Amino acid sequence: MLLIDKYDSFTYNLVQAFAAQGAEVMVYRNDRISVEAGLALKPTHLVISPGPGRPDDAGVSLDMIAAFAGVAPVLGVCLGHQSIVQQQGGVIVRAEQLMHGKTSLIKHDGKTVFEGLSQPFVV
Repeated sequence: MLLIDKYDSFTYNLVQAFAAQGAEVMVYRNDRISVEAGLALKPTHLVISPGPGRPDDAGVSLDMIAAFAGVAPVLGVCLGHQSIVQQQGGVIVRAEQLMHGKTSLIKHDGKTVFEGLSQPFVV
């Protein structure tokens, strides 16, 4: 697994969680690896870490996401998730109300990834 670190203190929480599940995690800072070098490592998965700023400020992350599409599963956490959305054509805007570290009530259709989950549920 290749984890792109965007200089965030949460990065090694992710590394420890993945390693606890048996993953071999290679960590590179977003300004210390090229797309070509990342692909050459032949990772089974790509993870884009949280970090400060916006997706445009996330170093190689957007190009890495594009390069790994269809090659390996890609997971983004916080800014990493925003980077995936932007790379796929979505628009990232500032929320009217910050929700960092707070719970939300999720209502869903009970299909696909929500199958079998209570309706609604708190995350």
